[in-house]
Amino acid sequence: MEARVSAWRPAVPGIAEVFHARFTTHAYPLHTHDTWTLLIVDDGVIRYDLDRHHHGALGPAVTLLPPNVAHDGRAATSHGFRKRVLYLDAPVLGEDLIGAAVDRPSLADGLLRTRIHQLHESLADAGDAFEAESRLVLVADRLRTHLGRPAAHEPKRGLADELRDLLDAKLPEAMTLAEAADTLGAHPAYLVRCFGARFGLPPHRYLTGRRVDRARRLLLDGTPAADVATAAGFTDQAHLTRHFKRYLGTTPARYSKPR
Repeated sequence: MEARVSAWRPAVPGIAEVFHARFTTHAYPLHTHDTWTLLIVDDGVIRYDLDRHHHGALGPAVTLLPPNVAHDGRAATSHGFRKRVLYLDAPVLGEDLIGAAVDRPSLADGLLRTRIHQLHESLADAGDAFEAESRLVLVADRLRTHLGRPAAHEPKRGLADELRDLLDAKLPEAMTLAEAADTLGAHPAYLVRCFGARFGLPPHRYLTGRRVDRARRLLLDGTPAADVATAAGFTDQAHLTRHFKRYLGTTPARYSKPR
């Protein structure tokens, strides 16, 4: 089977590159990165050496390769493999955790793998950058816990209310999680933990719901469906339609169709 590769740099702080690939015969030579390599395998099995020790990467597990540590990679069978990779800037996890990752690069954590899959899905749409930022925070927090450095502080309720008020005030204007954190003087990871503990959902999901609500009101006010996307804070009509159907089970055009 012919190799297939897709790579891009998203507008999400902390993610240097997204890389999706399907390989059958390609073998990576020994090399290093200056980033963390966060890998999930969707099909097949990968064999690799890390710091002169043999390892394998397969579907149920998450593989985390630390920066500046030599590794290679190749298919374990003639079937090849299909993988999705995030290259994370070194400060996302911190270089002090490199040793722990060398000791245990394979993480059997179903929730973590699901969160990484959800992060990849949000990265596929440039309009979901706020969601991707929030999902990256959740992924990084869980990785730090695996590596022996869990979150140190309990969330403060007041900060979550401040973030909600800020998101409401900025609608429909786009805002990044980094900008919100800078405005409120808090670390992005801490903001997401606070918000989830206070309201029971992550800030990106709250924001999307508020945008869908705004779109509903505009549609019921008679605004043409083609004009609602930008007015509600979505990047384009397809972005609005995807989230609108997810929340309401129908398209914006059908929702506002006269009876």
